Amino acid sequence: MTWLTLWQGKWILLVLAAATAAAWILAPWLAILPAALLVFTLWFFRDPSRTVPPGAGLIVSPADGRVTDIQEMEETEWIKQPVRRIGIFLSVFDVHVNRAPADCRVVYTAEFEGTYHDARSPAASTHNTARTWGFECRDGVILVVRQITGAIARRIVPWARPEQQLARGERFGMIRFGSRTEICLPLGAEVAVQVGDRVKGGSTIIARLPPGEGSDAALRPPSNPR
Repeated sequence: MTWLTLWQGKWILLVLAAATAAAWILAPWLAILPAALLVFTLWFFRDPSRTVPPGAGLIVSPADGRVTDIQEMEETEWIKQPVRRIGIFLSVFDVHVNRAPADCRVVYTAEFEGTYHDARSPAASTHNTARTWGFECRDGVILVVRQITGAIARRIVPWARPEQQLARGERFGMIRFGSRTEICLPLGAEVAVQVGDRVKGGSTIIARLPPGEGSDAALRPPSNPR
């Protein structure tokens, strides 16, 4: 747990703390529910340290959660190229801090205003409020990560800034409560997870880039970035 994550829940925590204190004054048993919610909220905003695996070409998960889908598709928002997308569902019981999938530089970030479907719904990927990140890694390879809200998660908190250098596993933002995170990989990347796997942000290896990833397989920035 860090002050950075706790700060995002400061008003919720203050309200629950006040409610617990008020209920305790009236009758101790009345404080059970607000106290339980306070403990859960503190636990939700936890930010555990992670062991980041070393090694060239490794891509780690940007989020905690369960892999729900792995599919080849066209990325249509920014790079507009074929990609292999890995979708990760974050329940309210998962850590919601997002971490850089590789040593990289932030070259793109933009927010999309949308709806709030359940994050497990296929409509969430294309219709929900989201923030897209473009990370430039070694050899100019681009990784695209999307933070997607859900029916409960209504706020995406960006911490990283454009042109900021990030180390593999470094925190770049979070999503408050249940949500979805997607990462778009070059088609030449070797995927190391399967649908149904549990992953940990900054720690679980989800893919490997072949040595000397070439232009035929690597994602590249768009020629006319917006």
